[in-house]
Amino acid sequence: MSTGLLLQYVIVGLIVLASVLIVFRKLAPKLTNRWFAAASIHFSQPGRAGWVRAFGRSLQPKQATGNCSDGCSTCGACGPKPPAAAKVEPMPLEFRSRH
Repeated sequence: MSTGLLLQYVIVGLIVLASVLIVFRKLAPKLTNRWFAAASIHFSQPGRAGWVRAFGRSLQPKQATGNCSDGCSTCGACGPKPPAAAKVEPMPLEFRSRH
């Protein structure tokens, strides 16, 4: 196997892995938050290199703070509300004879 082909397989594998992670985060957010929190704790331990600890901090999932600026949208109070539809009174049907 040539070096170019191996590099191509590695790049395609990384792209597929990134795609799987993105889809997994969309479909199972609680599970992936637990995974990322565990990885963050593992990488952020004292005694590791600075770049490893920085990577661990970047993996730490965002926590909802409960205020309206975090954009969590769990309470439904964030953001503009859609305008209420105007109430339209139903019009009665009128049947007319053809004569």
